[in-house]
Amino acid sequence: MSHQSGDLSAMAFAASLRHLLLAAVASSCAAPALAKEVRVYNWSDYIDEAILKDFEKETGIKVIYDVFDSNEILEAKLVTGGTGYDVVVPTATFLSRQIKAGVFQKLDKSKLPNLKNMWSDIAERAAKYDPGNEYSVNYMWGTTGIGYNPEKINEAMPDAPVDSWKLVYDPEVLKNFQKCGVMLLDSPEDLLPSVMTYLGLEPDMNNTESVEKAGEHLAKLKPYILKYHSSEYINALANGDICLAVGYSGDILQAASEAAEKVEVDYVIPQEGAQLWFDQMAIPADAPHPDEAHAFINYMTRPEVIAKASNFVSYANGNLAAKEYLDEAVAQDPRVYPTEDVVKRLYTVSTVEDPRVQRIITRAWTRAQSGS
Repeated sequence: MSHQSGDLSAMAFAASLRHLLLAAVASSCAAPALAKEVRVYNWSDYIDEAILKDFEKETGIKVIYDVFDSNEILEAKLVTGGTGYDVVVPTATFLSRQIKAGVFQKLDKSKLPNLKNMWSDIAERAAKYDPGNEYSVNYMWGTTGIGYNPEKINEAMPDAPVDSWKLVYDPEVLKNFQKCGVMLLDSPEDLLPSVMTYLGLEPDMNNTESVEKAGEHLAKLKPYILKYHSSEYINALANGDICLAVGYSGDILQAASEAAEKVEVDYVIPQEGAQLWFDQMAIPADAPHPDEAHAFINYMTRPEVIAKASNFVSYANGNLAAKEYLDEAVAQDPRVYPTEDVVKRLYTVSTVEDPRVQRIITRAWTRAQSGS
């Protein structure tokens, strides 16, 4: 082997090494851009996916988006820690005790300039659960009421009290709808207060006597209830598989908009009153990407963005500036944005913080679902 060929080999090796080093440097420089992501955990069927794509395109932040269909599932993840999520969306009654448990970090409002668009009336109501709105921003709000198929209900009972909780909780009325199908929310915090309201009790989940009475009453209805589930009723109503459900306002209106041909779905806030609830965006204390989490929340508080979400899911949002971007069909629908008279009949439910009370709720709920 000549020195020349050896020199050439050495030069080739050096060039190859230089190429590898340059590639490694380029790769390390590119890594942060590729690694930018935000992990979001939200309710099922609760966003227009085009919003996520638009956010990724504008910011270069990849969205990892997972869904749940009960507050209990989310809470179990939060209290054990290490969820890996950056933005989660608990209902305010759960958020309150989760804040006290230290599972969230305070928002850096300097990174959320779009908070100026928020609706002060909604923020004040939500502050009952998050004083000063220090840990959360409203995503959507709504009511818990009755979804029904007018034709099937009328066939089964022509004089059915469709504007009252009697439709669901009076056993003599409910038994008429067993054949066409009844589903209830699998959520004691959302369902038991409505049973209390029907029974003429104050809808207070901290009153263990009322909780037990509501649970006992629900147990009597077990023979007429097809299933307890917090999301399946949407498709079941839309397909005409059931005729009656207690559910969330926007979910039922979504079922109405997606209803199969010749299937009609309507939603009513019962005259006795109904629960007003708030779903809040918050950042877990151990969020791996807090800056990206703030960027996501700030993006969602743009009026035209959150309006797009409301138009898609038929829920009201807590963003006052968004009103001009809402579809008229959503903005003018009193089932989405209730009238002042109806708002007077809406109530909020206090958070349960006492573990003893929570155990009683769990037992009452288990009895209610088993019918024992």
